[in-house]
Amino acid sequence: MSNFWDTVWLILMTFVLVAYLLVLFQIIVDLFRDKNLGGFSKAIWFIGLIFLPFLTALLYIIARGRGMSERQAAAVHEARSETDAYIRSIAGGKSAAGQIAEAKALLDAGTINAEEFAKLKVKALG
Repeated sequence: MSNFWDTVWLILMTFVLVAYLLVLFQIIVDLFRDKNLGGFSKAIWFIGLIFLPFLTALLYIIARGRGMSERQAAAVHEARSETDAYIRSIAGGKSAAGQIAEAKALLDAGTINAEEFAKLKVKALG
């Protein structure tokens, strides 16, 4: 029966270790992400994580937990905005009104006829 409980204990301790490592890496990422925290304060937190890891991690989550979530949300929002801007720049990103105005300029210049303008207008409107 002791082999069973040894296995249960091993699984439990592995779970705790993995959970702690996830929290530790999240704290380290948050330390480097925070622009308002000075370099000396970051170094103190980092040294604390090395010498008293469990206590420092617990104190960090208690003291700066709300800020961690706000910085994470801001980072996700910034990444999403950058991705959207990149997609718009690659896809052309012109609005329907811009496409119609461009087609109208081509029509006025005589490059396209009225039928082609109508097709471009329908395509722009969707």
